[in-house]
Amino acid sequence: MRRNAKKVKIGDIIIGGEEKIAIQSMTNTPSGDYVALYEQTKRLVNAGCDILRVSAPDISEAKNIYKLKCEFPNLPLVADIHFDYKIALECISLGIDKIRINPGNIGDEDRVKQVAQAAKAANVPIRIGVNGGSLEKEILAKYGSPTAEALAESAMFHAGLLEKYDFDDIVLSVKSSDTIKMIKAVEIIADKCNYPIHLGVTEAGTRYAGIVKNSVGIGALLSRGIGDTVRVSLTADPVEEIRAAREILFSLGMFEKKINLISCPTCGRTKIDLITLCEEFEKRIPLLTPSRSLNVAIMGCVVNGPGEAKEADIGIAGGVGEALLFKKGTIVGKYKEDIILDVLCDEINKI
Repeated sequence: MRRNAKKVKIGDIIIGGEEKIAIQSMTNTPSGDYVALYEQTKRLVNAGCDILRVSAPDISEAKNIYKLKCEFPNLPLVADIHFDYKIALECISLGIDKIRINPGNIGDEDRVKQVAQAAKAANVPIRIGVNGGSLEKEILAKYGSPTAEALAESAMFHAGLLEKYDFDDIVLSVKSSDTIKMIKAVEIIADKCNYPIHLGVTEAGTRYAGIVKNSVGIGALLSRGIGDTVRVSLTADPVEEIRAAREILFSLGMFEKKINLISCPTCGRTKIDLITLCEEFEKRIPLLTPSRSLNVAIMGCVVNGPGEAKEADIGIAGGVGEALLFKKGTIVGKYKEDIILDVLCDEINKI
C-alpha cells in the first residue's frame, strides 16, 4: 500500500498520493554549453526521463535552463542550486518548474525567507536535498557522524525553516552512499511527515555497482509503499540511469514496458552466441512497434526454450548455428543464427 504523501505539482507532472513514480535524472554536461545540454536532454527525453535536474552554478547558466525549458516545454526542469540564494530567486522568476536547495547552505534565515516567499508566489516547489556532506555542524556533533538519524533530523529541520515562512510545497530527499543508512533515514522521515520523497543512493559508483546499490535501496522502500520519485545515480551516461530506474519499477509491477526480455543465463548446453544475440536485441527494442506489451524470450537451448519459456508471447531457442522460433510454447519455424533476430523482430512488429 502506497504511503499517502502530499501531492506536489512539478510542471505537468504530479508526484505523491497514488500518482505514478516519476523517473528522474540529471544532466552531466556543463550547463554553460547549451548545445551539449540540449543534445543530452533530447536523449534523456527519448529514453523516458520524466523530470530532469540541471546544475545552476551561476545566473548565466540558470538562463540556459530557461532556454532549455522553452525547447522542452513538457519536460519538468529542476534547477540544482547551492550557496547562492540569488540564483534560486532568478530561477523562480524565469519559471523553472522546481528548485533543489539545501536551505542551510544558502545563507541566513532572511535569504531562506526570500526564497520561500518567491517560490510560494510563483507556485514553484522546492526539493530539500540532504546528504552526508551537507549536514550542519551542530547535527554532526550531536550524532558524531552522518548517521541515518542525523540525515533525517537535518531534512526535517530544513523543512521546518520553509514551513516557518508558510511554505509547504516541499519534496524531501535524504541520500547516502551507504544503502542501509539511506533506507533507514528515509523510513524515519516517512514516519515524521507526509511530504513526497525522492529516492536514491548517492555516489553509488559506476554502472554495475551503482545499479545494484540503487536497486536494493530504492526497491526496498518502494516495495513498502515509500517513495514518489526516483533517481538511480550512476557514474555513467545519465541515459543508463533512466534505463535502470525503469527496470527497478518494472520488477515491482510499477511500470509497463513495451518489450520485456526473458533470457536464460546460458550453460554448457548453449550452442548459439546467446549473449551477443541478447545484447543486439536490446539495441533494437526502441525500434520495435508491437500493438501491445510483449514478453519476448531469447533462450540458449530447447530445454529452456519452448519448455520453460512457454508463457512468453514469442521467442527463440538456440541450436547449433540455428534457432527455433516459437509463440506461446508452439514452434513455428527454424532459422539460421545470422537471420534469427531479423525474423524475430519482423514477427514482433506483426503482433
